[in-house]
Amino acid sequence: MAREPRRLSNAVWLGVALLLTALWLLRTALHLEWLTPVLLGLLGVVAVLVALVLPAALIVNGVRMWRREGRSAGNLLSLGLGVGLVTLEALAFAPLGRWGSAVVAIAAVLAGYFGFLFFSLLVYSVVYSRLGRRGGFDAIIVLGCGLAGDRVPPLLAGRLERAIRLHDRETTPPLLVVSGGCGPGESVSEAEAMHAYLRERGVPDDRIRREDQARTTEENLRFSAALLPADARRVVAVTSNYHVFRTAVECRRLGLPFHATGSPTARYFLPSALLREFAALILHYRRTTIAACLIVAGAGLVLAIFA
Repeated sequence: MAREPRRLSNAVWLGVALLLTALWLLRTALHLEWLTPVLLGLLGVVAVLVALVLPAALIVNGVRMWRREGRSAGNLLSLGLGVGLVTLEALAFAPLGRWGSAVVAIAAVLAGYFGFLFFSLLVYSVVYSRLGRRGGFDAIIVLGCGLAGDRVPPLLAGRLERAIRLHDRETTPPLLVVSGGCGPGESVSEAEAMHAYLRERGVPDDRIRREDQARTTEENLRFSAALLPADARRVVAVTSNYHVFRTAVECRRLGLPFHATGSPTARYFLPSALLREFAALILHYRRTTIAACLIVAGAGLVLAIFA
């Protein structure tokens, strides 16, 4: 982490360290008789939270996202995951026979594997967000995230306000690059709308550059980097808090010496947003993901054959 905080494997090693620490504490507690009832109670609470509260909370959040944000695939992730967990738990008690039980067991192990990865990434994302430089920037890149017609919506306004605070904090004001093309249902480019927002908030026009072609996070970063002056060495990308670590990972993958910082997001929006970020990272490292799934499935089938 000291060498490269933007490395995805840092999150996995942190998760492994936390897991081993928890197992060590469990082993230590089992040798203290007075702690055994407390330990059993805590394990019971955790089991109830994971088995009952978590799926219910995901379903409730999914319904709320459906009503507020629409029925896109990304907005339904928390609902789909909640229903999937409930289904998996129900199947665990169903008489499915030898092979049916093996399939359910494999699915449960995979759910635990992905749950461990998600928890590791979530914790490390919080750690990473506390590590970054707080000032001394030569340039600030603001990533776009969609408009409401030609207006800046609250999510994007949060990013711009975060960029303005960073800009105003510096003795020598850094360059601001606003990045985002024109997507479906948008009458102007995201960069143009963001430029107008910054001008209304008093940012000088000569401190703003517009990048109006990008459609993805990779393009946001790559196209914006091309607009930076040669002497801009301390650069930060501003995005929403749920998107910070994936932005940092993307910067590293592109060979850009940028770090990322985030703005607050509405609480109801966070579960689906975090799940989208997790899915994007898993797909980016799809070879590792496929290999892990094949190993778990193969081991489960072998055990089923020889059990």
